[in-house]
Amino acid sequence: MADTPQRPAAARPRRKAGRHRGEGQWAAGHFTPLNGNEQTKKDDDGLHVRRRIETIYAHRGFASIDGADLRGRMRWWGLYTQRKPGISGGKTAVLEPEELDDEYFMLRVRIDGGRLTTAQLRVVGEVSQEFARGTADITDRQNVQFHWIRVEDMPEIWRRLESVGLSTTEACGDTPRVILGSPVAGIAKDEIIDGTPALEEIARRVVGNPAYSNLPRKFKAAVSGSPVLDVVHEINDVSFVGVEHPELGPGFDVWVGGGLSTNPKLGVRLGAWVPIEDVADVHEGVVAIFRDYGYRRLRNRARLKYLVADWGPSRFRQVLEDEYLLRTMADGPAPAQPVQRWRDHVGVHEQRDGRYYVGFAPRVGRVDGATLGKIADLAEAHGSGRVRTTVEQKMIILDVEQEQVPSLTEALEALDLTTTPSVFRRGTMACTGIEFCKLAIVETKGRGARLIDELEQRLPDFDEPVTINLNGCPNSCARIQVADIGLKGQLVTDADGNQVEGYQVHLGGSLGLEPGFGRKVRGLKVTADELPDYIERVLRAYSEQREDGERFAQWAARADEGALT
Repeated sequence: MADTPQRPAAARPRRKAGRHRGEGQWAAGHFTPLNGNEQTKKDDDGLHVRRRIETIYAHRGFASIDGADLRGRMRWWGLYTQRKPGISGGKTAVLEPEELDDEYFMLRVRIDGGRLTTAQLRVVGEVSQEFARGTADITDRQNVQFHWIRVEDMPEIWRRLESVGLSTTEACGDTPRVILGSPVAGIAKDEIIDGTPALEEIARRVVGNPAYSNLPRKFKAAVSGSPVLDVVHEINDVSFVGVEHPELGPGFDVWVGGGLSTNPKLGVRLGAWVPIEDVADVHEGVVAIFRDYGYRRLRNRARLKYLVADWGPSRFRQVLEDEYLLRTMADGPAPAQPVQRWRDHVGVHEQRDGRYYVGFAPRVGRVDGATLGKIADLAEAHGSGRVRTTVEQKMIILDVEQEQVPSLTEALEALDLTTTPSVFRRGTMACTGIEFCKLAIVETKGRGARLIDELEQRLPDFDEPVTINLNGCPNSCARIQVADIGLKGQLVTDADGNQVEGYQVHLGGSLGLEPGFGRKVRGLKVTADELPDYIERVLRAYSEQREDGERFAQWAARADEGALT
């Protein structure tokens, strides 16, 4: 596709609309915006807001920001207003946006492939300490999120980040978001194919490209050649998964249409094998299909997963080949089932060059700027200066000589960054929660950290891999439907009839091994205070009732409701 660029949809010949309103598909001639979000994007490309931030808002302050920029276009540069302190979860769906907005921002730094140098990590730590009150959360999409950011500081923050090759461009918004990549690409001994060149070419073509800066909604992509399937490929809009073709050799299997939130769908295979040199073409074609054929009328149906569900993989592949690639893709095999449950690369692992990479586990992705600076120091002292983030809110230091491993792991332990975490430390994730998020109903990060401590004390000998994911609202940023124990934040009624923070429980979700969504037991809701008791009870039932080799998800699917409540 690099040699045959697609024209933006607006420049194509108009096609007659099949219905009066249709679904807002540009390819069907529906160019009139059908909701406020689409009108805002038509009025001005979100990429243009940076100039206003630098020349107007940074000088005149928060009060000067236009509303459409504040709650819309600023996301194109990684900025969301954060939640005003003191507003309870019961007010989340009641108050107007301006009542929820604080005069501070969350800022997301995109880290494509989770790849960082120590120079970059050190700057991230410095920005955290100087401008974000020390905050720096590692997300489950390999990014870093700051909080307490002032618009007045954005020009300097951008200058610092961009001086070391980092960016916030399209870290949020209706755009191609961060591209997930295997954090051990190019170094793992068992890797099928190194996807790094493809990931870099994808980023070069689409990030900040006006041809793709007005999508119906966000677009998530992933590239990995790892056999452990370490980029949650089943829940991205498009994923490229390393496979060995029996005749054509190593390449990538293509998946489309995954996504969670309130209507979760697992991605589907197109049945196509793609060589590494064609991955960026196929990615660009899928983005363009989403731009042109994606549903823009209703925002809650504007993700690619709805189009894929309506078309099916055969039609999707046909349109991709006939209208965008202008060539046929080869048929190919599905990826093999992974041989291990954990996909986070935590621990000490030998690289293909004889050195080692060392993965460690912060608590629910929460670190701080000072700690990031110390991690950078350790990576420089013990490795080559390369650090990675993972999709499980973990981090990795690469290129460690064998004799350096003991001193590195000891130094990490001193920072409470263990390389040998308990299953609860390793398997618990949490989204941002009510502390900062305007959509949240309950608290998550602190509760997740306390839950880890409780479970380690109550079940010190429990060693079966189990994931526990806490989410502050129904939108599933922490992937609740595909966790062994998924906890969706909501207000629940306690024994005294009071409305308190709690969770709806999903049990037995998984990715990789027999992917599927968790089971919801009718009426099963747990207050926040009851959470440690409930999880202990369920895990003890699992330990008592499981068959040899039976995973939690398998047991939860067959267990009677009494064991799950």
